Formats: sequence, C-alpha cells, structure tokens
Amino acid sequence: MDDAQPREEPPQVQQIGGTFVLGHVIAVSGAKLTGTLINPGVSYHRAAGGGFVIPAGVEAQIGMMVKIPTRRSVAYGLVSAIKIPMPSSPPTPRDLSLIEVDLFGEALGGEDDETAVFERGVSVYPALGYPIVAAERDDLMQIYARPTKTNVSIGTLHQDPTIHAYLSIDDLLGKHFAILGTTGSGKSCAIALILRAILGELGCGHIVLIDPHQEYAKAFGDLAHVLTPENLHLPYWMMDFEETAAVLCRDDGDGDGERAILKQALLEARQEFLGDEAEETLTVDTPSPYRLSSLIKIIKDGLGQLDRPEGSLPYLRLLSTLESLRRDERYSFMFGGLTARDTMADVLSSILRLPTDGKPITIFSLAGVPSEIVDVLVSLLARLMFDFALWSDRATASPLLLVCEESHRYIPRDSGRGFAPTRRAIARIAKEGRKYGVSLGLVTQRPAELSESVLTQCNTLFALRMSNENDQVYVRGALPESAAGLLGGLPALRTQEAVVVGEGVTFPMRIRFSDLQEEHRPKSATARFSESWKRDAEGDLGLTETIQRWRRQAR
Repeated sequence: MDDAQPREEPPQVQQIGGTFVLGHVIAVSGAKLTGTLINPGVSYHRAAGGGFVIPAGVEAQIGMMVKIPTRRSVAYGLVSAIKIPMPSSPPTPRDLSLIEVDLFGEALGGEDDETAVFERGVSVYPALGYPIVAAERDDLMQIYARPTKTNVSIGTLHQDPTIHAYLSIDDLLGKHFAILGTTGSGKSCAIALILRAILGELGCGHIVLIDPHQEYAKAFGDLAHVLTPENLHLPYWMMDFEETAAVLCRDDGDGDGERAILKQALLEARQEFLGDEAEETLTVDTPSPYRLSSLIKIIKDGLGQLDRPEGSLPYLRLLSTLESLRRDERYSFMFGGLTARDTMADVLSSILRLPTDGKPITIFSLAGVPSEIVDVLVSLLARLMFDFALWSDRATASPLLLVCEESHRYIPRDSGRGFAPTRRAIARIAKEGRKYGVSLGLVTQRPAELSESVLTQCNTLFALRMSNENDQVYVRGALPESAAGLLGGLPALRTQEAVVVGEGVTFPMRIRFSDLQEEHRPKSATARFSESWKRDAEGDLGLTETIQRWRRQAR
C-alpha cells in the first residue's frame, strides 16, 4: 500500500456569514430540489491505533434541515436523500455527490429581515446555482417556536435536544389525529404522554379511551374513571336495531327471519313502555327504555299466532338467545337489570364526564368483555358520543374526544371485515365530528390494515418506528410530500421517537418524546423472560386467584 496514490482531500467547507454551505442547487421541480454536495464526507483515513478518522465539519444527513437564501426570501426544506449516482470503487471525493431536499416553507424578506415570518409553502423558488446552507439553531428555534395558540410540550427535536417540540391543542384535537407504529415502538407511552400533557393544561377534558388490553388505568391514576364489566352499566335498550340484532340474531342468511321478527318486536316494546307518552317520531332505533320481559312476551305472542309450525324456528332462536343472555353473568353490565328505568342521563354523565368531578378521562377496559360483544360495545360508545354532540346545544356543549386503541380492529381497510355499525359510527366521527365538537384519536400497530378513508381524515399523524414495508408505503401515501425526508427514516427510529406532521405542529418534525415517570407509564411492558426464568416457581404463583377470575370472567 506504500505506492498507492495519496487520497485527495475534499474542498474546505464554505461558509456564508458563519453558516456552512453544503452544496448548490442544480435542479428544482415543484417542492423538490436537487443539489451538488461540496463536501460529501468520503475522505477518511485510518488512525494510528486503528479505526477511521472522518474530517470535521458539517455533513448532510437524512432529515437534516437546510435553507436556501434567495433574492426575496429564505426557503426551508428537509434532506430526503443523499447519493452518488456513479460512484468509484471505493468512492472518492471526485465523485459527483447529490443531495435531495423537500421544501416545506419560507420566510419572505430575506435572511437579515428581522420581521420575516415563517409560513408553510413556497412562493419564491430557489434558482439554479443558489447555495444550500445548513440550518442553524436560531433557524430551528424560529421555525419550531412555541405556538401562540394554546399548546403543550411533548418532547424535543431530533436535530437539537435543547429545543422543545410543541403541539397546538385546538388544531390537534379539532381535526383528529393518529398514532401509528409497530409493536414496541412506544405507542402506548406516546398516547399517555400526549393526553396527560393536554389534561395538565386543560383539566376539565372529556375523553373516552377504548383500552382493549387493560393498559391505561395505571398511566392516568386518579385522573381516570375506569369502567370494567364489574362496574359498567350500559343498558341494552340504548342499542339501536343493528347493534341489538348483532347480539341476538345469527349473522348468516338464516338470521334474516330473526331480524324481521326482532325489528317489529323492538318497536312494540318501546311503544308499550312509553304508553301514552310515545311520540310519533319513535322508531326502532330511538334510545328509549323497554322491558326485556315485554320483548320476550311480544315474541312469544307472535310465535303463538303462527299457522305453520315450520315458521317457528326464528322465534325459538330469539327466545333462546334472550334467555341465555339474561342468565350469563358476563353480560350483566348490559342485560342484568331486572327492571327497566330511564337512566340515560346518568349513563352519559358517567361516560362523558359531565361534570368531570376531577376525572376528565373515562377508560373502557375491554379485557373482561365477551369477545362476541366487543364490537357492539365500541359501536354503541362511538354512536352515543356522536349523537349526543349532534343533539346538544353547540353554544354550550363541551367538545369530546374518543381515543380508539387497536383501531384497525374496528375500522379495517377491507370493508368486508369488521362490524359494519362500528365502522360507520367511527367513520361518521372522522368525517363529520369536527362540525359538532367530537374529535377522534386512532392508535394502531397495523396502519396498512386501517381504513384509508378514515385515516385521511386525521390531520395530525405521529409515525413511530415501522419495519413492515406495507405499513411504510401506506403511511407515506397518507402524508404530505414535504415529510418524505423524515419518513424515509421510519425503520430506523428508536423507541420513544416519532415523525410528526400535520395541523397539530407548525412544521413536520422528528422528535423524541419526553420521559414518563414510572407510575405514569401504561402497563404494556414486554415480559422479562431473562429474569423470570432464572428462578424456580414458589407456591402457587397466584394460580388459585387466576382460576377464580377465569371462571368468573372478571378481572
């Protein structure tokens, strides 16, 4: 190696007013810009003790913020790609190196104009040959400055950990949001952190959180009103016809006869309970009380009036299902009452926290709910929230937030899967909820399985680590092109990191979420096999209690 030609050192990094110049513009197309790199950082040498020494200086990196001064403005963008189109082997400083930038905003007035205001979008495009400059801390602080609107800090910028990352609360909640990421990327901690930050600023919120795995009660402590099958009271008569039919009727072609019988019987049962108070507007979907005993009697009367015995099967099935539900303790939160009373105001007050009574968030723990009724329960909750907001006086009504964990289960991309009423109820909130003060927060580890029409209604997206290519492609399609540079790094995000884009933030950003105290973290940690399997079992390890809960179907 002694006769090898000495490697040519790269040109010195240029500076403009103390700012490093990375390269120069050679192409502009829409919001995308391409430039040549001055110092691609390929000239390195081995140190005396081994290893490599890379020259000091500023290097272009994926997700890095840059600025391009023009005659009338300063355009800002994020580095989306760095490449050598035709590299030598190995690459040398003489190789042409390119940088690609996604433009996302500008400051009209120039770099020295103290009155310049940063705005999204670009009206003055950089010309060919203009310098591409590394953004400085002052640029980051101005662009990601604390919003003038009500806001909360949820972490720090990836580019500079000393700069806080803020969310605008009204824009985040008013236009829906979604948290997307693979298992173990920190979604549960992210939602706990965001909601706790919001409730720390606005202590009289009205949040309903669907918790399928019993994770969040620990995270919110005394702030939460936790509902489980043991303390939940959600009367059967609050279900509409579709939800009731999903519980009582078969879901195949043989169930059509049962649905026809049930529809007429439900309407008669509601009319019978209200008596003379029944209004002409009463329908089978009206959330007014009726007695199960009346419903059973009406069905039995219909059975007794049959002329042909072969038509009795749908009646017998309905009666059998009703009797089994009344006896099944797992359904006692819905079918356990011996009498029917109009408790709708109390139920809504409890669920929606009206008033909050120091507990602004309701956590629906679905872990002990029978799997065959979970979709019906979620449908009922989403529909009740929307209908309540729809019929409230908008001048005095309090806005509501529904946060749906494992949302791909309830609003799947495939319209043939899932429970249709649940899908419609959540989709209705996504499309129309903003008009009536109902916000939606979606959380999922399978973005590619989530309804595309619902996801596109979420105007703020938190994208955590994703290793699945289908998920990455799906999320990229839902985000603006200006965030492409940040999204390219989704597989490489660390736990507790996210790319945030949309209405809830000033500009797209890569952040590290703030640390949560141990007592505020969701109960979602992975089992520690390496610790538990080092010691032998002692005693029954709670087997007796586990079996009792198993048999009672109660946590």
